[in-house]
Amino acid sequence: MKSEFWDGKRPTGVPGEVAPLPFNSLTELIEDSFSRYAEKPAFTGIGHTLTYGDIDRLSGYFATWLQNYTDLKPGDRIAIQLPNLLQYPVVAYGALRAGLVIVNTNPLYTARELRHQLNDSGAKALLFLENFGHTVEEVVSDTPVKYLICTAFADLLPAPKRWIVNALVRHVKKMVPHFDLPKALSFRDVIAKGQKCAAFSSRSRTTDDIAVLQYTGGTTGVAKGAMLTHGNLMANIAQTDASLKQKQEGGSDWLTSGQETAIAPLPLYHIYAFIVNLMYFPHTGQHNVLVANPRDMDLFLKAIKPWKFTVFSGLNTLFVGLMNHPEFKNLDFSGLKVTMSGGTALQEDTARRWESMTDCRISEGYGLTECSPIVSVNPLGKASQPGTAGLPLPSTEVRFINEEGNDVVLGEPGELCVRGPQVMKGYWRRADATEEVLDSDGWLKTGDIAKVEEDGFIRIVDRIKDMILVSGFNVYPNEIENVVSAHPGVANCACIGIPDQKTGEAPLLYVIASNTTLTEEELLGWCRDKLTAYKIPRQVVFRKELPVTPVGKVLRKELREEYKKNQE
Repeated sequence: MKSEFWDGKRPTGVPGEVAPLPFNSLTELIEDSFSRYAEKPAFTGIGHTLTYGDIDRLSGYFATWLQNYTDLKPGDRIAIQLPNLLQYPVVAYGALRAGLVIVNTNPLYTARELRHQLNDSGAKALLFLENFGHTVEEVVSDTPVKYLICTAFADLLPAPKRWIVNALVRHVKKMVPHFDLPKALSFRDVIAKGQKCAAFSSRSRTTDDIAVLQYTGGTTGVAKGAMLTHGNLMANIAQTDASLKQKQEGGSDWLTSGQETAIAPLPLYHIYAFIVNLMYFPHTGQHNVLVANPRDMDLFLKAIKPWKFTVFSGLNTLFVGLMNHPEFKNLDFSGLKVTMSGGTALQEDTARRWESMTDCRISEGYGLTECSPIVSVNPLGKASQPGTAGLPLPSTEVRFINEEGNDVVLGEPGELCVRGPQVMKGYWRRADATEEVLDSDGWLKTGDIAKVEEDGFIRIVDRIKDMILVSGFNVYPNEIENVVSAHPGVANCACIGIPDQKTGEAPLLYVIASNTTLTEEELLGWCRDKLTAYKIPRQVVFRKELPVTPVGKVLRKELREEYKKNQE
C-alpha cells in the first residue's frame, strides 16, 4: 500500500516523511544529550536521581575501564543482564561509547536460555545483578565470556542509603542466593578504576554498524539475535519524535524538551523501553523514573507517588494490575498528558477504565523487535482510537498480503509487511532465517494478521500461528479475549485452539477470575451474547495465573504445550 494513502490522515504537525538525525551513531546522539541537558534530571531509581551530567561522567568511567582494563574492541559484544536500575544507562551508554555491541539479556533467563544467548552472540563480557549470580555461575564456563562484572541492587546510591538497601535485599528479603564466581569484578571497583585513568577515546561508529543484538523468537523457536544498527535505532528515534509532533487544540506541543517526567516500568532490556526510555526520552532531555520490579505493585506505587508525572508507558496486564490496587486512585494524575501502550494487545475494557480513572486516553502502538521496534502509533489524546495500532510512523511503508504473497483488498485481513529505515539488518549469523522474513526489496513479514480501512488506522487481528481454524472459519484469540476481559468478574484471560473431532479445532479459554462466584456457564452466556456461535469457547478453565513474559505478554505457546502434555 503506497505511503500516499496516509496523506491527510495523520494528525496536524505529523509529517509523512522524516529526515535522518544529524548523527553518525547513537554515541554521538547520547553525547549531544549529555551536553545539552547536563543539569537536567535524567534517571531516578530507588529514590535517587542522576542528572545527564552524572550519567555522562559515570558512563565515561565505564568506557574508560573497558578501554584500559580489557582487550575488548569495537564490535565486540557485551551482555547486560539488569532490571531497571541506575546502572543500566551507565553501562549501556558506556559500552556504546567504547564501540561495543549491546546484548540485552533478561535477568530471569533460565540457565539454558542464558547459555544459548551468550554463546550465540559470542559475548565476551557480562554485567549481571548479584541476585542472579547462581544462574551465571552455572553457565559461564561454557561460554566465551572473559569479563564478569557483578553489581548489587543499590550500587549507585550514596552511602549510607546504599548500605541499607543492599543489606535489606541480601539479608532481609533474602534475594541474593549464594554463588561462587571468584573472577567476577565489582561494578563499583570497575567505576573507581575507570575514574583514575585518562579519559576514554570515543570510538567512531557508522550508521551501518550493529549497535544492539536484540534476541527474539524464544516463544516460537530458537531465540535469534536481530541485528539493529545505529542507523535503524536512530531512524526509529527520529520517526517517534516526528509522530509526537502532533499539535494540541490551540497549536501547542504535547511534549516539551527537558520538561517531562516519564514513568518507566517496562524493562530497559526490552526493545520498546530501550528505544523510548533509554534513547528517545534522553534525546529530548526528559526525566525517566525507573521502576525496578513492576510486579510488586506496593513498591511500584510508592516509587511513583512523589512525582507529578506527565508520561506513562505500560501494557495491558500492567494497567489492569495498577487499577485493581486500592492505592492507585490516590496518585496525582493532574499532570498526565500521554499514556503509551505497546508489547501486547490493549483490551478495550482496560482502555476505558484507564481513561475513566486518569482522564488520559491510552495511545496504543504496534511494533516488533525486527523493526527497532515501532511501526505504528495512535495519535495522542482524544484522536486515539482504542483497539487499533494507529497509523504508520513517518517514512514507514506497510502492506497486507495473502498466503500467495499478493496484496489483499482494502479492509480485508492479511499478513502485515513493513518496509522502512527501522527494519533490521537481519538475524545474527542466521541467513536462512533472515531470508524467510526479509525479502530483497526490504519488506519484512511480521507474522501478524492485520487490516486497514479507509480511515488509515491499522487493526491487528492476531498472530498467524495463534489463529484457530474452526470448521474452515478463522477465529482470532484476541477477539475472544477482548470480549471475555470486559466481564466484570474476569481479571485476565487467554484463548488457544485445541483439536476437535467435529470442527478440526475449537477455542479453549483460560481465565483468572476476580470474582470467586464466577462460573463457566455465566462466562459462556456472556460470550453467546457477543460472539458468533463458532467463536464461543468450547471449554473454560479457571486458573490462578497464566504464563507470561517479563513484560506481561501471555505465552499462548506454553498453554498449548501444557494442554498437549495433559492429553498424553
